[in-house]
Amino acid sequence: MAEALVDVLWFIDGSEDEQMDQDDAVKVMEGVAHVVSMLSSDQQQELIALLGEMAAAETNPARRKFLEEFPEGFGLIDDLS
Repeated sequence: MAEALVDVLWFIDGSEDEQMDQDDAVKVMEGVAHVVSMLSSDQQQELIALLGEMAAAETNPARRKFLEEFPEGFGLIDDLS
């Protein structure tokens, strides 16, 4: 499930203005940030660990960077501290 979510967010993040309305893209990203902020601390830690595993296995440098920045970008790091 997390991999599918990341795939969708990666697509949205990389979309050009002509491919997707940027206001809609921001709404989706903010919606996801809200949902992950509602996860329990244990669930957030599990997601962070999974994202780390995905980043370590990723061969595409741009996607790896996206995965590495995901926890901070979506508020997981701030919520755990």
